[in-house]
Amino acid sequence: MNEKTAPEKFTFQAEIKKLLDLLSHSLYQNREIAIRELISNASDALDKFRFISLTDESAKDDQPLEIRLEPDSENRVLAITDNGVGMTHDELIENIGTIAHSGSLDFLSKAAGDQKEEVSLIGKFGVGFYSAFMLADKVEVLTRSYQDETGYKWESDGTGSFTIESQADLQRGTSIRLHLRKDLDEYTDDTRLKFILKKYSTFVPYPIKIGEELVNDQKPIWIEPKNQLTQEQYDGFYQYLAHNGEDSARWHLHLSSDSPFQFHCILYCPQNNMELMGFGRTEHGISLCAKRILVQNDNRDLLPEYLRFLYGLVDSADLPLNISRESLQDNTVFRKIKKVLTKRVLSHLASIAKDDEEKYLEFYRQFGSVLREGIGTDFENRDALAKLLRFPSSKGSSESELFSLEAYLERAGEDQKQIYYLGGNDFNTIARNPNLEIFRKKGIEVFYLEDPMDEIVLSNLAKFSDHDIVSIDSSDVKLPGEEKADDDSEESAEKKEETKEPATPEFEKVLSLFQEELKEDVESVTKSDRLTDSPCCLVMPEGAISSQLQKVLSMGNKDFPTTKRILEINPDAELIKRLCTLSSNNDQHAFIKQCGRQLFWNASLMTGIATSPEQITENIQSMMEELAQKRSPIIT
Repeated sequence: MNEKTAPEKFTFQAEIKKLLDLLSHSLYQNREIAIRELISNASDALDKFRFISLTDESAKDDQPLEIRLEPDSENRVLAITDNGVGMTHDELIENIGTIAHSGSLDFLSKAAGDQKEEVSLIGKFGVGFYSAFMLADKVEVLTRSYQDETGYKWESDGTGSFTIESQADLQRGTSIRLHLRKDLDEYTDDTRLKFILKKYSTFVPYPIKIGEELVNDQKPIWIEPKNQLTQEQYDGFYQYLAHNGEDSARWHLHLSSDSPFQFHCILYCPQNNMELMGFGRTEHGISLCAKRILVQNDNRDLLPEYLRFLYGLVDSADLPLNISRESLQDNTVFRKIKKVLTKRVLSHLASIAKDDEEKYLEFYRQFGSVLREGIGTDFENRDALAKLLRFPSSKGSSESELFSLEAYLERAGEDQKQIYYLGGNDFNTIARNPNLEIFRKKGIEVFYLEDPMDEIVLSNLAKFSDHDIVSIDSSDVKLPGEEKADDDSEESAEKKEETKEPATPEFEKVLSLFQEELKEDVESVTKSDRLTDSPCCLVMPEGAISSQLQKVLSMGNKDFPTTKRILEINPDAELIKRLCTLSSNNDQHAFIKQCGRQLFWNASLMTGIATSPEQITENIQSMMEELAQKRSPIIT
């Protein structure tokens, strides 16, 4: 027997002190969530030991893996005990000394009183153990790691510090002893505890016992025939897998296969995308079983990254029990299951979109930002993914109306060979972009992309259903009917050029003066065939990426090479006509250049790229002063 040593005293980090204060002052109204979280931790410990025992013969023993609840009403203590992997001295400090997700405390504070959010947040952000202080004013942890002969006792009243001391005669595993608050005697009542366990922990894959009574006797529903399962059973299994406080999933997919390989699977799509709430990348995985035995509870390789928001379980009799994460990557059955699952999920999403577009749009508004990542990574399923994309459009009244590429082409004319889009800061700003004038006049639809990632996605996609996808601020744009001219003979093209209305000498002079003024800023200044009202617009040279995309890429890389744009001038705009009239007077050339400079800046602002704000302001002020001097104070 090891000699007992004096307790070591530790201070919680500042963030945990604040968290404990929130929990102890009843931030969460649904206190029974604490039982769920502690049972989940116990199940995780059993998972870890079972996996270790599969790969390490020396760790095996004959003890059945289980979780026990031991209520003591006389002393008002509830113990939750598992015979799992246990913790070492250092693991006690590490596991009960950090919060898994930075920023979780701020969010927990803001969510105080919001019961809808409360249910989900404890387990979601790695603070499950601390939920014990919702029920207890003192918590003891008795634990012995499978690697140690010595056990340890951790103790804290949640006020800022904890102690650890060695403890003899402990069995392998962990026991959480909750010294309950005065008003919480119900958590030593067997009937109340059974209700909580059946509500939250029915599907835990280990026996949960109160005394000698087995509380969770639910069969693994993933192997049951779909027509024999109720929605309530599906919802219960989802709640067990997700622990996110949602009563039900947005949708579920129950799959079974016997040939050429055998597997059963249930996948769930949550109601809400936690990534949209600012908590970073979703990190949970899919539970992987072999012959109903859990092998891994967070496998992130069974589905591609762009489907990481799904919860689920996959069980295959064709996978070995002791397979490691590394060898999974080389396992043929595993790779085939992943391929089948991916295709079935995308097919299911396509079916939802076909049967109920509004239901699909509700899903897409939550998870479209994740789903679209597959365009750049999953080339095998790129066509299927492309059909699932949705974008705002000039056919819609706001950014909330989304349309598919297929619907776009159904509305397009037969002679239209390109799919058009335009990026910008927001829907209304994009709608006012001068580049749209010719498209609006001809009734041609354009996707409005206020999210730069949508531009990256469409740039990667490049083509859909034999139609090139192009930004309308590009020289690559060919309006319907112009594509045919490209197929004509060189002689026909020359003839077409001859029929164009020639530019006047005055207009050519204006272009020349603009070019002289802007030679360091633009590639060229040319006559525009796309403008109907506005005096000018900026377009990208052929083969260059869009203005908005250049802006985004340069934000992340100051050395990103930007492409000079082409300034197109509308000869029919009233301002340009007046400048043409003035061009015959050499004394007005400086003013024309000043106008050219301001027009360039105006066009830049319309694309969301504001360069030299001080110079813009100074130039506008100078022109206003000149105009004011020509005004008369005499009332006529």
